[in-house]
Amino acid sequence: MTGVASPPELRRLLAAMPVPADLPLPPPAAVLAAVEEAGLVGRGGGGFPTARKLAAVAGGRRRSVLVANGAEGEPLSQKDALLLTVAPGLVLDGIALAAHAVGATVAYLCLHRGSPALPAVRAALAARSGGVEVRLRETPDRYVASEESALVRLLSGGRALPTSRPPLPAERGVRRAPTLVLNVETLAGIALAVRGGAEAYRTVGDPAEPGTLLVTVAGAVPAPGVVELPTGTPVGFALEAAGATRESVGAVLTGGYGGAWLGRDAAWWAPLTYAGLRSVGGVLGPGLLAVLPPGGSACGLAETARIARYLAGESAGQCGPCVFGLPAIAGALEAVVQAGPDAAEAAAAVRRWTASVAGRGACRHPDGAARLVDSALRAFVDDVAGHVHGRPCGSLLRVLPVPEPSTEDRS
Repeated sequence: MTGVASPPELRRLLAAMPVPADLPLPPPAAVLAAVEEAGLVGRGGGGFPTARKLAAVAGGRRRSVLVANGAEGEPLSQKDALLLTVAPGLVLDGIALAAHAVGATVAYLCLHRGSPALPAVRAALAARSGGVEVRLRETPDRYVASEESALVRLLSGGRALPTSRPPLPAERGVRRAPTLVLNVETLAGIALAVRGGAEAYRTVGDPAEPGTLLVTVAGAVPAPGVVELPTGTPVGFALEAAGATRESVGAVLTGGYGGAWLGRDAAWWAPLTYAGLRSVGGVLGPGLLAVLPPGGSACGLAETARIARYLAGESAGQCGPCVFGLPAIAGALEAVVQAGPDAAEAAAAVRRWTASVAGRGACRHPDGAARLVDSALRAFVDDVAGHVHGRPCGSLLRVLPVPEPSTEDRS
């Protein structure tokens, strides 16, 4: 997936100038202050205030560790790979600044095996010298392997599987050291906020979640790819940047395969912020929008059933909600789509099981899967009714790609 054009004056990350490797580092307190004043929030999916994550690790008695997460376990996401290909120096400068601020002497830059960004990252690392030691680590290309506790476990010598919390990585992370885990887009934002100044950083975007945002636009659009827009931009503007029109959109999957479906009208004017999408039932997540076409050429329930089966297969297999709950939900949703005599009973079971799974897993994977399925039942009410009354989809267009189940790191 390539970058989608956006106005040059709005691009900060994808149009960043090369960053010299020997830029001096300001005092740690100055880095922390700049990040806090800039109001930067994480771009990895949680939207947590970055300054608070830095402060939780800074000033400890033990040497801390920094983990730069560019692994992108979400199948639709392409924004981190594009950023690392186009502006790897900006990310590395953010790593240097964040590591300096929290007293880390070692940083791990994690990308999944086969990432298209690996050549550019290796070249950028070879061109730098001094400062924090940055170790490139390739991770399994699995959905759950990019979760922060899974990375901590992998870097500590274990398998790339999520662990239950507490303790948080900031308290006990890689090899029991306090660990700061930040998405690579967040680290690039740190570099912009510190080098350009917090006041300048806040001049673009929503005042509560300032800056620009990398958004992957996928699905039924003429020009799928990554667009950089100010936070707070309406979802519809991002879709138009990928060539869509209001009439060409039937529904929008927000936040990826662990996100939530919205109807076109609910999505179109929703602002691209964590709070803005949450207010209409959507999810920003790692900056993902996937379009389903209108007019019945594709079935949102059928698309969701395929994704639910994939998510069940990508489970870490460590708790009951994943091992038993997700396959059961996927199977029941498939029964609804098949529109057989048990479709009504299956739809009721899906509703019960998504409610019972949420919040009970060892990690957030079952929460995301349950949210996705529950949102589909609400967004595609007419389709649910049709299937329950015996009307199957028939042969329809498959819009969203569902990878083959990964065999990595399962032994």
